Amino acid sequence: MDSNIEDLRLYQSTLLQDGLKELLNENKFVDCTLKVGDRSLPCHRLIMAACSPYFREVFFSEDGKEIKGTNEVVLENVDPNVMDMIVKYLYSAEIDLTDENVQEIFALANRFQIPSVFTVCVNYLQRKLSVGNCLAIFRLGLVLSCPRLAVAARDYIADRFEILSQEEDFLQLEPHELFAIIGGDSLNVEKEELVFESLMNWVRTDKEKRVKNLNDAFDCIRFRLLSEKYFKEKVEKDDIIKADPELLKKIKVIKDAFVGKLPAKEKKKGESSAAVVNGEAGEDEMLPGYLNDVRRHGMYAKDLIVLINDTAAVAYDASDNECFLAAMAEQIPRNHVSLTSKKNHLYILGGLFVDEENKEMPLQCYFYQLDSLASDWIALPPMPSPRCLFGMGQYGNLIFAVAGKDLQTNESLDSVMCYDTEKMKWTETKKLPLRIHGHAVVSQNGLLYCIGGKTDDKWIPFTEFPQERSSVNLVSSGGSLYAVGGFAMIQMENKECAPTEVTDIWQYEEDKKQWSGMLRELRYASGSSCVSMRLNPAKMPKL
Repeated sequence: MDSNIEDLRLYQSTLLQDGLKELLNENKFVDCTLKVGDRSLPCHRLIMAACSPYFREVFFSEDGKEIKGTNEVVLENVDPNVMDMIVKYLYSAEIDLTDENVQEIFALANRFQIPSVFTVCVNYLQRKLSVGNCLAIFRLGLVLSCPRLAVAARDYIADRFEILSQEEDFLQLEPHELFAIIGGDSLNVEKEELVFESLMNWVRTDKEKRVKNLNDAFDCIRFRLLSEKYFKEKVEKDDIIKADPELLKKIKVIKDAFVGKLPAKEKKKGESSAAVVNGEAGEDEMLPGYLNDVRRHGMYAKDLIVLINDTAAVAYDASDNECFLAAMAEQIPRNHVSLTSKKNHLYILGGLFVDEENKEMPLQCYFYQLDSLASDWIALPPMPSPRCLFGMGQYGNLIFAVAGKDLQTNESLDSVMCYDTEKMKWTETKKLPLRIHGHAVVSQNGLLYCIGGKTDDKWIPFTEFPQERSSVNLVSSGGSLYAVGGFAMIQMENKECAPTEVTDIWQYEEDKKQWSGMLRELRYASGSSCVSMRLNPAKMPKL
């Protein structure tokens, strides 16, 4: 019944919308003209009043009586083309928003109180949020008093704070705009030092005007999250801070807080008074903002083991024995290799991509990068040498695809493909001295390791793995090497040996130059590639 009612409502709305559009196009029952510049836009007062409180006040008095002489309404300082688009939207629910016109349409919808157009613009801007425009959209949301847009942009900025705090637009923020960003818990920073330094950079950009804002800005910095060494060397000795007597008083309070002496605060109204015990404030007492020691969201990030297959990317926290969903991965090919770069970027390479426009090299490998903040995959230039059972490593801005099996000839390869992340281009580099496949490659301490050797313009032997395996994952995490999963020859019930997938994890002891043995089973390792990546469990769904 509910479904039928919704269908009837949709049908009626469609009929009404089509009818109104037809009446406007045929100029029927038109009883009002909007004079916008040198243009006259026909409309119906009923429609304008129904869609806009602004026009309702133009056509009707406070006591609900119709105001005479409103057959023509003059609108000053309005682009006629933009107003024409808005009027047509009210009749058709169709509007062609672009990056060039959305801001002006948004402003007019706000001025003339047209919530439907206003909402369409907000939705468009939220979808279009990017590193290049998020600061401007944040300011626009504040100017037009649109909390939904301002909060969405602020959260986007908070997630990418480390990058955006270096941008020129960030240094041009007004004080209240800056405080709204750096004062919240949602900043994706692992160290409070970054927040303090971004504030001081902002102050020094226009020192004469902004130094007076520093006293208020102190409440946005969580000084108790700084290391005492950093506080003494960078905060106490800062020339701007030392020159302000009010800031020096706060510095003294913060220094006391480092040794556990917090200031006594008055109880909230209606609460009985109580002394501060052992220098700690009670739950109902408020400390100054600069003594806030609540961790930012980004401070919950930790090194996790990420297992990727053609269904999902799952992050495993070995310390808490918990799993989290990093991203769905339906577009990821089943046969792939994964790599996490030193910049904490996850890359996936593999499968077979057919480029029909490339007559010379139509067969290529898919190449993706994980956007961990959006939980989505970014398509990158495919690798022109299709292969499987290869290994991936990284040095600087270069990503290497090492050896493997050719997908066309099924022969083992000794070639090494190299991808430049800055130039976004694949090239072939120096070959291996042997043809191999089913191996693993990992980067650590400036070297590129491969099972059976390491690289320094040559390959030399490396400690053998205690069990013969293929397709094993080598992972560098927390300064240690781990071997995860793979295929081994296992004796079956019929006494015959067959290649069988294993899902265990081994650790390599660098000091002893040996593999220490199996640590645990990881059921998510089945059918997955495996990397180490720094992620924030607080921002991922728990499985």
